[in-house]
Amino acid sequence: MRKSLLSSLVLPVLAALVLAGCSPAYNWRDYNSPDAPYQAMFPDKPVSHKRSINLDGLTVDMTMTAAEIDGTVFAIGSAEAPDAAQAQAAVAAMRTAMIKNIGATVTREEKKDAAIHIDAKGMQNGAPMRLVGHFESRGTRFYQVIVMGKENNVPQDEVDMFMSSFKLN
Repeated sequence: MRKSLLSSLVLPVLAALVLAGCSPAYNWRDYNSPDAPYQAMFPDKPVSHKRSINLDGLTVDMTMTAAEIDGTVFAIGSAEAPDAAQAQAAVAAMRTAMIKNIGATVTREEKKDAAIHIDAKGMQNGAPMRLVGHFESRGTRFYQVIVMGKENNVPQDEVDMFMSSFKLN
């Protein structure tokens, strides 16, 4: 009886503590893109918009889907190039553009197959910024998956959750 009383009191308290430790700001939800073959989890309801961008001479319509939590942006951009070689070139151009956007220095970079992973630090409007990015092409499609925010306001657990949830279909 003592064991059952202990478990009936301790387990609910532990569960309440675990739930209390979760940030209510992060309300993770599944997202399946209607525009490109990928899925991911966003920390809030994402908003999508499409615009024309120029990536080193290649003009494409990019769909950007993003959610912002406490000034940190979680975003996925996708577009299609005329051929696979131009898609791969677009990956490098996106990486460079994002780094230049905050005048960043890359602190970690990994290249694997048709993907580039970076972690970078820079400045924007006088504030130290952090950019974590995954840039990838598959066939004629290419993607950028980024988390960007003030350096001390980019929780690593949330970055890991977002980045690991990105899957190409």
